[in-house]
Amino acid sequence: MADENGNENEGGAAKKFLYVNRKAPHGTIYALESLEVVLIAAAFEQDVSLAFIGDGVYQLAKGQDTKALGVKNFSPTYGALEDYDVTKLYADGESLRERGLAADDLLVPVEIVNAQRMAEIMEQQDVVLSF
Repeated sequence: MADENGNENEGGAAKKFLYVNRKAPHGTIYALESLEVVLIAAAFEQDVSLAFIGDGVYQLAKGQDTKALGVKNFSPTYGALEDYDVTKLYADGESLRERGLAADDLLVPVEIVNAQRMAEIMEQQDVVLSF
């Protein structure tokens, strides 16, 4: 079966989805919604990757305390991504540096990439969704 570009999609093979997280973890619904959509896509055995850019890198920061905000801290859920075979996580190195974060400050292992590599990763996807 061919897609709209004439590419063969053998037997409904999984599409490659990249979810780009650009927002801080709290104050908007974007981060939580992205995480929920990622888990749903993974449950349907799609090829799921996540990228964290700009304030989105804060979603992965250790030590989040949301009590004063009166919202649930969903950050521990990132630790469950591997159980859903979501293991391709990318963080923009410049975004991390600008926010004083390093790999040791993050909840889960990620591949830290530069802007050129991030663009390559995005180009390799069938679908890119930005949150």
